[in-house]
Amino acid sequence: MRWALVPHMHGVKSPPCVATLEMSENEGREDEGDGDYESLPPHVSLTTHMTAGAVAGVLEHTVMYPVDSVKTRMQSLQPDPKAQYSGVYQALKRIIQTEGLFRPLRGLNITMLGAGPAHALYFACYEQAKHSLSHTFQSKGNSHLANGLAGSIATVLHDAIMNPAEVVKQRMQMYNSPYRGLWDCVRTMTRAEGPGAFYRSYSTQLTMNIPFQAVHFITYELMQERLNPQRQYNPGSHVAAGALAGAVSAAITTPLDVCKTLLNTQENTALDSMRVSGHLTGMANAFRTVYRLGGAAAFFKGVQARVIYQMPSTAIAWSVYEFFKYFMTQQQLEREASKGSR
Repeated sequence: MRWALVPHMHGVKSPPCVATLEMSENEGREDEGDGDYESLPPHVSLTTHMTAGAVAGVLEHTVMYPVDSVKTRMQSLQPDPKAQYSGVYQALKRIIQTEGLFRPLRGLNITMLGAGPAHALYFACYEQAKHSLSHTFQSKGNSHLANGLAGSIATVLHDAIMNPAEVVKQRMQMYNSPYRGLWDCVRTMTRAEGPGAFYRSYSTQLTMNIPFQAVHFITYELMQERLNPQRQYNPGSHVAAGALAGAVSAAITTPLDVCKTLLNTQENTALDSMRVSGHLTGMANAFRTVYRLGGAAAFFKGVQARVIYQMPSTAIAWSVYEFFKYFMTQQQLEREASKGSR
């Protein structure tokens, strides 16, 4: 997931890319003062917002990265006896004790390289799509359907960047990974499997992330309506809503994540036991393989680690972006106040 951070998911009226379309609405609300937190300053450039989204996205992916490494290993269908874990804490403890302190961070570099541009592009696409769809489905106010559809559209572009990074990351996270580092993994995969290997799981990733994002946005919006109905800057509500949204969407989409992991890692032991020659491709084949090797329960391997990873990750990402939005709004209000006092 990873999820991809998107700001303004709760009915923001004036993203910079469409500020000129709503000047009259903003002018009618200029005298609202500090209460106008939902409307971002129209002068802020799209690049600034994209940068904020990218920073928040990188933090989301990196802060809980060791748990993501555990999740990848726990989703192994036929793990090495030395890599069989009973829980997240026990797994982290054993990995550090037997493989070194920094082993859970292996693959973090490619994740950071991919997350920045992926989240920036996601943000730009989401803002445009959400604004257009909100006017289509609902003349004014917030539209959960528009939020979900806009996030799904933006996911297509986001995953086009993140999918290769996910493949390399998960290959490096696996137990006894044969790759010396990032570029060794990229070169070896390209020579042995061709460039298509980096997009072998793209359709599965999209199939997973589109419902993930839709559930995530809608859950966050519903929680905000209950915890923060006035839509003020409220760190506690942003953390709680983000954490719950991440947990629900992560748990629901775990079966697809297991299939994605199998396609990304091409787990040799599992494929050999199924007498799969060459490389496993396609979501349908991945589903059949997972079921034959572990039954229905196999589709929820690593669900605990996935939820534990997503809850704080999404909470952190939302908190970072909501603070950034609040900070920019306050700065603008202070500048306007200083001009008015002259």
